[in-house]
Amino acid sequence: MNNVKSRLKGNLKQYSMLIALLVIIVFFNILTSGRLLRPMNVSNIVFQNAYVVILAIGMLLCILTGGNIDLAVGSVVAFISACAGQMIIVWHWNVYLSIALCLLMGILVGAWQGFWIAYVRIPAFIVTLSGQLVFRGLTLLMLNGLTLAPFPPNYLMFSTGFIAKEAKVELWGMNVNIVCLITGVAVALIFCIAQIINHRSRKRKGYETDNPVVLAVKMVIISAALIFFFTLLAQYQGIPSVLVIVGILLIVYSFFTTKTVIGRHLYALGGNEKAARLSGVKTNHLMFFAYVNMSFLAAVGGLVFAARLNSASPVTGSGFELDAIGSCFIGGASAYGGIGTVGGTLIGALIMGMLNNGMSIMGISSNLQQVVKGLVLLGAVAFDVISKMNLGRATKRKKTLAVGEPTETLQG
Repeated sequence: MNNVKSRLKGNLKQYSMLIALLVIIVFFNILTSGRLLRPMNVSNIVFQNAYVVILAIGMLLCILTGGNIDLAVGSVVAFISACAGQMIIVWHWNVYLSIALCLLMGILVGAWQGFWIAYVRIPAFIVTLSGQLVFRGLTLLMLNGLTLAPFPPNYLMFSTGFIAKEAKVELWGMNVNIVCLITGVAVALIFCIAQIINHRSRKRKGYETDNPVVLAVKMVIISAALIFFFTLLAQYQGIPSVLVIVGILLIVYSFFTTKTVIGRHLYALGGNEKAARLSGVKTNHLMFFAYVNMSFLAAVGGLVFAARLNSASPVTGSGFELDAIGSCFIGGASAYGGIGTVGGTLIGALIMGMLNNGMSIMGISSNLQQVVKGLVLLGAVAFDVISKMNLGRATKRKKTLAVGEPTETLQG
């Protein structure tokens, strides 16, 4: 009985943020009289939060290394947006060449910051705070206080377009995008198959696995949510092109963090840097990689955001680092490093996005929205810290009981 209770408690804790997301969606959908889940608004939520998910994935890898963060993210987004505007709008360079050069510049920015953090051993907070000032200043110098616009249509399609927009059919009395519906069913099936394969693999290796009933319930709920989500998109214009970019990044980084040696080493580095180094992990190289990757994804986010606004502005990216950091911590990443998942980060970003969108529809001022988001972030980190304290106490209590237990002796 105690074992069942402990497993149930563990499952509730594991999926607490997912439950919170569902509660927030239902809550705001009721308060907004159903406007939150209207097809057009769901598409808008995707467009509005794509860059947050992209940046949060990169921030997760930095946090995994030991609770480190990158404060320069917003400034790098602005810098890359300005570079794209200069190349494409002012100099009329080829769009695809400009995108490639902007991504390369993002890698170089990350290499610059990663060098000081990983090899000179200057704290990440100081280096990225410096980067925040430097790249914001370079953005202001490049744009000279002006906004560059507009971008050509073949650039905008990366962030504002739709896949197979014209593939509409009459179904259930509605005009829906059939490609979007088929994609939704396919994604749900792939998710279920992946869960079953992962469950069997873990069981075969002797790892702890979910109870079959819990696994089945999880697959049904998430599959239903995916199909519902794609059905809503299908009722508007179909799959936003930026959703494809975000989806690819989520799949790649989920695989990278869980199935590759480098990914496992990142968790080891955050768990105990000294032990990781003694076991042969090249901690300096990992730290360098995390910050190069962060700036690369900041470049991707900058390109996506510039395309969404159809402009490059000096104020682009203000506060973006806070959205990325908040998404990671709300999604279950530990403030101490070594704990966190890409899936959890996605849920954290969706919680932030739903809070923003729901409060905006209700007409709540942006100032009050900042207060609410700040309290949610504090609550998520406090939950992590308190959970660790309780776990430490429980472990200590078990050890004390084990040591103090009288040994049985045979009576003659």
